[in-house]
Amino acid sequence: MKTFLRLSARADFQPIDVPIGYSCEKLYEDNKDRYENPILLAKINNKYKELTTVLSEGDRIELLDIKNQGANLVYQNSLSLLYCVAIRNIFGDVPVIIDNSLNQGLYTTVGAELSDRDIDAISDEMSRMVKEKLPIICKAKGIYELDGYEEHSCLLMTPSTEYLRHFEIRRYEEGILLRFPLPSNPNEIPEYRDQPKLYKAFEEQSRWDELLGVDYVEDLNRLIENGNSRELIMLAEALHEKKIAEIADMIKSGQKRIILIAGPSSSGKTTFARRLCVQLKVNGIDALYLGTDDYFVDREDTPLDDNGEPNYEGLDAIDIQLFNSNMNDLLAGKDVDLPTFNFITGVKEFGKRITSIEKGQPIVIEGIHGLNDKMTLQIPHDEKFKIYISPLTQLNISPHIRIPTTDERILRRIVRDHQFRNNDAKGTIADWPKVRVGEDENIFPYNNEADVLFNSYHVYEIAVLKKYAKPMLEAISPEDDEYAEARRLLSFLDFFVCLDDESAILSNSIIREFIGGSIYVD
Repeated sequence: MKTFLRLSARADFQPIDVPIGYSCEKLYEDNKDRYENPILLAKINNKYKELTTVLSEGDRIELLDIKNQGANLVYQNSLSLLYCVAIRNIFGDVPVIIDNSLNQGLYTTVGAELSDRDIDAISDEMSRMVKEKLPIICKAKGIYELDGYEEHSCLLMTPSTEYLRHFEIRRYEEGILLRFPLPSNPNEIPEYRDQPKLYKAFEEQSRWDELLGVDYVEDLNRLIENGNSRELIMLAEALHEKKIAEIADMIKSGQKRIILIAGPSSSGKTTFARRLCVQLKVNGIDALYLGTDDYFVDREDTPLDDNGEPNYEGLDAIDIQLFNSNMNDLLAGKDVDLPTFNFITGVKEFGKRITSIEKGQPIVIEGIHGLNDKMTLQIPHDEKFKIYISPLTQLNISPHIRIPTTDERILRRIVRDHQFRNNDAKGTIADWPKVRVGEDENIFPYNNEADVLFNSYHVYEIAVLKKYAKPMLEAISPEDDEYAEARRLLSFLDFFVCLDDESAILSNSIIREFIGGSIYVD
């Protein structure tokens, strides 16, 4: 029987002869030496399939490692199942909640008081099951069995525990961290970096969700179906406004003049920065707003990435010397000829924005490198106030199935790119891996440098984004490489009731930056 195998996204499909009844797992085993990293998921005819899938004549197959978002989630899902089963085997039927991404892993809570010895026992039990290569059996669609334990899951799994060799669990705050490899290094647990501010931000969002009466997607759906979405939206927006006002108060009391705002793609940085300027003005402070995009080096000088393509995400793509010189001159009260980057010609233009600020007047600066001290190396430390912004999703589909923040952000980006950048969902999905690499290098390592974290997530927003994103994702053809990821996102959106009535969403809402109707974003 002839099928077609593609070793990487950039390669062509090559014909390969396989026996009838041959599975993707067997295909991987026979070709393991061709792959740098362990394989976790198959893409067959542009659809994600588990490795246990049996091949048919003419199938076009790609085998995916943890660097692929779908495969990454397969590892996390399967490891979460292994973790829950280990706890059940030791402590019986105690509640376990997979809460959110934190500290290079997942933050979980267990409905039992556990000692350090108990946590070691959980780790040992997980290691035992991995060593024994126990099968993870799909008994029916959405029903998996491991070691006699059944789990209802909408997510794909690895064929067995053998694939889950790399993990770590450790006590953290009121729960347990379940840690796993990063896509950049699939065979090692990353060095532990505590993120206490990120934990506090998730904890705050959890309190907000409790106030809003929304713990799970079904709670959100019920509120929408019962006609209570307007109150939910107003409360969510009020919480955002209160938090932004608190940050403005912190800046005033600290007499900070360089306000740096950074976060990953589709965090709502522009709207947040504008709203912060409004709240500062309420406090009697008239801030100057700047974006670091105007400080790009000329396009011909843009550094190249490992693939020889322009790397606009790297720090070297910014004219750091000019930026620091301009900021210090502004702080000193001088007139400064601020650049305007022409994205058509690819060069900075001058003479259009000759600006000065008064003594004590702050500058609000939005840009992905704001938390990296190399960006502001020549600016006095005591002048700087750093803000990290990201949509930190606390909503779960079920106790063991969380909503990845990454999925939230790509849905925002798909909608925004279509609305304002003349880019379709196919193009956004194709670009996303490169965006994620840039975030891992330039943003996430520095989030703990922030003085404060702002969670730009709205508990209702996926229900709003659905009506925009769904037709865009459905427009992707089965022949397109991006089809599998589109179908995965569509399956995820199926859990949400669509929120059609947007009338309660204010024109200054962060979500307006993506769906349209913003007073801040054209």
